[in-house]
Amino acid sequence: MTFIQENQDPLIRAYSSSDKDRVLNLFRLNTPAYFSPKEQDDLEYYLESEIESYYVIEMSGKVVGSGGLNFSDDKTRGVISWDIIHPGFQRRSLGSALLKFRIREIQKIIGVKSITVRTSQLVYRFYEKQGFRTTEVVEDYWDKGFHLYKMELHGFQPQLPGAL
Repeated sequence: MTFIQENQDPLIRAYSSSDKDRVLNLFRLNTPAYFSPKEQDDLEYYLESEIESYYVIEMSGKVVGSGGLNFSDDKTRGVISWDIIHPGFQRRSLGSALLKFRIREIQKIIGVKSITVRTSQLVYRFYEKQGFRTTEVVEDYWDKGFHLYKMELHGFQPQLPGAL
């Protein structure tokens, strides 16, 4: 068994198909506290068919978090997707670091005017602390007791053409 050192800096890297089982394990570790068991099939489909950019957080060679970003069809909206942090590593700013990393990646895309996320009542406050505002709530959307919170990043500053 490999132990994760507390002083280890996290590494955010691109997801590869070899990470799939580790990401699914993160999902299971967060079920039912943050996800409905019914969502696992959606995550598997996403990992196999819908990924545009997905990342994992590694510490001491172990995957302890993951999250993606996608874009609307017209590429004017970045979408934060499938944030999952190992329960033993929550409240250590890893989710914030991964979210900020993806926002910076989105800012590099010319033409993106907004960033949104779809989450639940269980974690929407995390996104509020990061500057997102709720735009819509749909009860029992993901499953009974798992409500949809649509949110948009307030004050998003897209990169201007030619700016570095």
